[in-house]
Parts: sequence; structure tokens; C-alpha cells
Amino acid sequence: MGWWSIGRQSSREKGQQDDHWNVFLEVQQAQSEWERAHLMFDEARGQDQIDYAIYILEAAERKYQIHLKHAKTLGLNRAQL
Repeated sequence: MGWWSIGRQSSREKGQQDDHWNVFLEVQQAQSEWERAHLMFDEARGQDQIDYAIYILEAAERKYQIHLKHAKTLGLNRAQL
């Protein structure tokens, strides 16, 4: 590595950064889905709507947990991005 590589990223580093950014975006999307599911539950009327809202809320919460766990295994945090 010489002076010509100062300030330049290797394609591997760039790819890793892109992967981390994609995981970060997936976490954000899962969080917003989870928040929408909470709103759906709050606005549900009748037993069928409540049951459906609970189902959607549990699925959204699980999806959010999965994405957070994946980000954690990569060692990501908001400050790095």
C-alpha cells in the first residue's frame, strides 16, 4: 500500500460498507413496519380486526428482532453509519 491508496477504499471495503448500509436500511424499514403495526392495533375495532392486528404486530416485531440481531452480529451501530 503506497501513497496512491491514501483515501481510497478497496472494492472489498466498499462492498462491506454497502452491505452494512443495506442491513441498516432493512432495520429501519422493519422498525417502521413495527410502528405501523402498533398503530393498526390501536385503531382495530371488532374481534376480527383485533386478531388480525395482533397477528401483524407479532410478525412485524419478530421481523424487527431478526434484523436487529443480524446487524448486531455484524457489529453495526448507528454511529458507524
